Amino acid sequence: MSKICSNCAAENNDDSKYCAVCGYQLPVFQNEETKPAAAVKEKSKKPNLVGMIAFAVTFVVAFFATQYFLSPSVDSQLEKVAEAMNKTLPVKVDEYMTLDHVSALKNKTIQYEYSLVDLTKAEVKLDTVKKYIFPPILENIKTNPTMEVMRKGKVTFKYRYKDKDGIFVTDYVVTPEMYKSE
Repeated sequence: MSKICSNCAAENNDDSKYCAVCGYQLPVFQNEETKPAAAVKEKSKKPNLVGMIAFAVTFVVAFFATQYFLSPSVDSQLEKVAEAMNKTLPVKVDEYMTLDHVSALKNKTIQYEYSLVDLTKAEVKLDTVKKYIFPPILENIKTNPTMEVMRKGKVTFKYRYKDKDGIFVTDYVVTPEMYKSE
């Protein structure tokens, strides 16, 4: 059985929590296990954040792939992807982070700009971010089949994070050299 998005009517996998097309939260079926809020809060600090980042990237790739043959350059395709995504932003990725804006930059680069909802720069532990957030981002870009179009286009991915006051916290850049096949 698949889940149908109540926002855009797209069909999604049974285990999906968010729509692969519009990002809307999918309904939870009665037979799905629900955890107490405290357990979800403790666990969601790292894995949920990674999953949501992977969702955002996958959304971009899906849109990018559908537009692949209609546009003459990667840069113009990235502009279309950013424009389409920005129509639905900002969107709360999880209880800790919001995706605020997507930008198509020059030289085949796409930039995702996030806000940390309840944290100030002083409260962010950069070692933890580097350990738990950035490696899964790179792994998703390297292995996700829907990322193939962007890998072939040699797209650079930039992730920028700011705190709840809008102060820059950190960024992460994934270049084609980092994800290329050997």
